[in-house]
Amino acid sequence: MKKFFGEFKDFAMRGNVLDMAIGVVIGGAFGKITASLVNDIIMPFISMITGGVDFSQWKWVLKAADEVNEVAEVAVNFGSLLSVILDFIIIAFVMFLVVKGMNKLKKKKEAAEEAAAEPAGPTTEELLGEIRDLLKDRQ
Repeated sequence: MKKFFGEFKDFAMRGNVLDMAIGVVIGGAFGKITASLVNDIIMPFISMITGGVDFSQWKWVLKAADEVNEVAEVAVNFGSLLSVILDFIIIAFVMFLVVKGMNKLKKKKEAAEEAAAEPAGPTTEELLGEIRDLLKDRQ
């Protein structure tokens, strides 16, 4: 049993798992930020363009509420769906920008490493020594 928990500890402390856990936590927080951005900033402008309609309240009522028999309304809330789709588009766009930026940095790093790895040419002293040796051989 001790070996099992030791293996689990090794697995959990591996860099990839910790990186993934951090990514999930940051992603959750980022999701809340984008939801607020969509609901509190973007949707009011869309509502203003559409004539003051509360976008999140758009729905298709399948069965109206019956207050006498205390039956709740049955409706398809497609306004909420549109809000979530807009959240997704914003998150996907930001992730695209992040990945694009990381790829650009990676290419710059690889180019710098290639430039550093290229063999340096002969120094001036080495070239002069070779010329000297060639001139000596001619004489």
